[in-house]
Order: sequence, then structure tokens, then C-alpha cells
Amino acid sequence: MTITAFFPGQGAQHEQMGLSLYENSEAAKRIFECAGDVTGQSVTKLCFESPMEELSRTINSQIAIFTCSMAAFAALQERGVEIDACAGFSLGEYTALAASGIVSLEDGFRLVQKRGELMQKAADSTDGCMYAILGLDDAVVEKICAETEGVVLPVNYNCKGQLVIAGERAAAEAAGAACKEAGARRAVPLAVSGAFHTPLMAPAAAELREFASSIAFHAPSMPLYTNVTGAILKTDDMPAHLEKHMVSPVRWKELAANMVADGHKTALELGPGKTLTGFARRISKELSCSAVETMENVLSVVE
Repeated sequence: MTITAFFPGQGAQHEQMGLSLYENSEAAKRIFECAGDVTGQSVTKLCFESPMEELSRTINSQIAIFTCSMAAFAALQERGVEIDACAGFSLGEYTALAASGIVSLEDGFRLVQKRGELMQKAADSTDGCMYAILGLDDAVVEKICAETEGVVLPVNYNCKGQLVIAGERAAAEAAGAACKEAGARRAVPLAVSGAFHTPLMAPAAAELREFASSIAFHAPSMPLYTNVTGAILKTDDMPAHLEKHMVSPVRWKELAANMVADGHKTALELGPGKTLTGFARRISKELSCSAVETMENVLSVVE
């Protein structure tokens, strides 16, 4: 049986995230220690003691989620579980880069720390927001965004009946209202600080590309399916890919369907939350996904 690793993105953070793994797995504990050494901050304090308001700041949530997801991956490896393919949602693709060996763990921390700083800066300099549109066909949402004045775009193709839009606040609010008028069940504002995966992130994306040019990238140890195309990642120009990744839609629905078509039908969501597990049920009846966030979850996989 092949096991796929799914890594969650921003928004999955919660208080005391990763504590169970830190207390019960030496491999997971080493991940947290590495996080502190590379970033120069107490990631254990950030994850275990910070209130949600602090954890939810982009500059904090990205490094916290990356650390907890890599800790779950390390705890599984410690118990002999082998992962044969991987993918990550938005930020989670960086976890997949580290898990697959495309970047070292240390460089993974450096990239994520820089990404969080740049995206926080971009979010603080623009008034952007994101809405999850529930219960409306993608084509209808796309048409509404195209017809709305200002910058607003479909950015997260999550699963059937769930598409996230993002952009300038006025435009996103108008598009969200128009989607409800067109029959959407709900238009839910997301607890994020910016319009991610839109052109509003272009300056941050360009800076990230420049920063990534100093990072060493390697051949992957397993297939990594990317958000940008939904297909297996080609690693020939990673700095350019990371720039494009920050301003392109997350094609998760297509990505997961492609993995299933390639025979990757058993997945583990490694890290905080159960968002991707929920998406899996709605993407394909053939796709089985379980959340692995605590040591109890790790042991249930091993047993």
C-alpha cells in the first residue's frame, strides 16, 4: 500500500499545537529544536503558549504549522512508516519540499520564515481579504469575480462546492455578496490577514524568488504534486516556481484527483487540523484520508 502525505496550510493553527508530539517523540522534539536554532525564536513557546490572536499572524502561523507538520512526519518516520508521495496546501507545499528532500530541513525553515515575513509585510500594506464560497459551481464564482470591479480572483479550488476568493477588501466583499445572490449557501470570511495567491502578493513573491536563489535545491525522494498545476512538480527552476506559487491559485481539487488517478489513494494529513481530510471525502470516494496531529494519531497508524 502506498501512503501519501498531505500537509495543511495557513488557517490550521490552534493553541498548544504540536505539544503531544513534542512530549512523546524524540524525532518530533528534534524538529522543534531545529526550528528554534534556525529561526532564532522559541517556536516551542509560539506553538504551545501563544493565544490564537498571536498564532494567527502570518509571520507566526506559517513557521508554527510548518514545524508541527514536519514533527508529525518525523514521528511517523521514527515508527517506521514510509511515505511514497506528498503534497501540501499552499504553505503546506513548503513542508512537502522538506519532506521530499528537495530542500533540507534547515533551508525549509529559512524559506518559510522568509515567506511569512514577506507575506505579513504585503498583507499589512494592502487591505485584502478572503472568502470561502460554499455551494456554488466554480464557473459561476469565476464569472462573478471577472465581472466585479477591482481585484478579486478565485484562489483556492478546495473541493466540489467550495471555492475561496481573495482580493481587495471592497472587491472581495462585493463578489461574496454577489455569490450569495447567485445561490451560494454561504460566503464565509476567512481568518487570514491578506489576499493570498493574488497579484497583491506579487512584490512579496519577487522578493521570495530572490531569496530562494541562495537556497540549494535537490532531486526529490518521492513524487510531489504541486498546487500550481495539480501535476508532479518539475524542479528545474525552483526560485521561479516559488514566485509563481505565491500568486497562483491552489488547485487542490485537481491535484488530489490526479494523485488518485496515479494510484495514491491512502493519505495522511500531517499537522494541525483536519481540513484536508474533509476535502478528501468530497473530492473522491476512492481517496481515504486520516488526520495525524498527536502521538495517539501516530500510534493508530502504526498499529
